[in-house]
Amino acid sequence: MAWLQAIILGLVQGVTEFLPISSSGHLILMPHLFGWEDQGLVFDVAVNTGTLVAVLFYFRADLKDLLRGFFRSLRVGGLQHNPSGYLAWGVGLATIPVGLVGLAFKEQVATLGRDPLVIAAASMVFGVVLWLSDRKVGSRVMGGLTWKDAVLIGMGQVFALIPGASRSGVTITAGLFLGFDRETAARFAFLLAIPVGLLAGGLEFMTLVQSQPSLSQWSFLAVGFFVALFSAFGVIHWLLAWVKSRNMTLFVVYRILLGLLIVFLIP
Repeated sequence: MAWLQAIILGLVQGVTEFLPISSSGHLILMPHLFGWEDQGLVFDVAVNTGTLVAVLFYFRADLKDLLRGFFRSLRVGGLQHNPSGYLAWGVGLATIPVGLVGLAFKEQVATLGRDPLVIAAASMVFGVVLWLSDRKVGSRVMGGLTWKDAVLIGMGQVFALIPGASRSGVTITAGLFLGFDRETAARFAFLLAIPVGLLAGGLEFMTLVQSQPSLSQWSFLAVGFFVALFSAFGVIHWLLAWVKSRNMTLFVVYRILLGLLIVFLIP
């Protein structure tokens, strides 16, 4: 792997992971655009870890409140007047469906993840679904989140296991269908990325260790990690500002064009 390849792939992962446009679609497209060999699962693990660290750092204050609220909720009547604890349980409930299904179908998901046609189809289909949900945007905010909402968004997140669907895309879509405003839907999607990322990262870390990278390979992994981290941090900030006053049409159009490009470019 060349240095430029590591930088570009890290940047692609960082930019696309939290936008509703599918990072997996871009990562599989890059080698075909530039004539590179597939970067492999180990490099994907490294850049995914970078984006996980970015969201952990960006929402560090929220996480501190959620943890405090969670421990308060363990007392008798601990959920009364405890919105942070309530939200913490909501994030946990929303993570259960994708965790169970992901563990049950881990091998199938890994196999589908390298199929360009699956990624292209999912990018376009879920792009249209995102557009439909954006027509139903409401005014509900985080304080109005119920456990039923959390479970429904969690069930929607299961579709993110389909490569090309986009985890942030499907969770934002579910939130919009439930009547939340765009900023709340995006913020909850980012919070859900944390437990899902930790769960997936723990499983993928074993792949990284078992591969026993050489010293030179570690250097490329480190470059991808840090480029993904810093670019993802910037994208999170940008998207939360964007959705305060703009709709999702830009991402819908981009997803459809991406799907078509994959179909025509990759044999």
